[in-house]
Amino acid sequence: MSQRNTGVTVQAVNAQACPVREVLDRVAGKWSVQILVAAAQGPIRFTELERGIEGISRRMLTLTLRNLERDGLVTRTVHATVPPKVEYELTPVALELHQTLQRLTDWAENNRVYIAEARATYDAEHQPELLDA
Repeated sequence: MSQRNTGVTVQAVNAQACPVREVLDRVAGKWSVQILVAAAQGPIRFTELERGIEGISRRMLTLTLRNLERDGLVTRTVHATVPPKVEYELTPVALELHQTLQRLTDWAENNRVYIAEARATYDAEHQPELLDA
């Protein structure tokens, strides 16, 4: 069906999807998801996050936490101790997001065998096409 017949324009779809895409880009990032999962059980210190998230650099952890804080998903609390103790905690909105991520994780776990089988079937049926590409 053409755009003319549906009354929907590409610009209208993009305008509506843009805010959603922006939020999803932020929260669906590799490091953001891992931080949200790690902090879901309550306040967590920076060093605990750094040790618990394999492969993340100190700089990437700092940047991601800053972005999550800016987006209102994480709160940062600095305790006046020597050395300073910094804790991060999920906001109620982020806890809601965590529930959604948990459902997605459950879905992925429940359907991983089906998806693997579908991929194998597709690859077997399209093997000549894949070699020609």
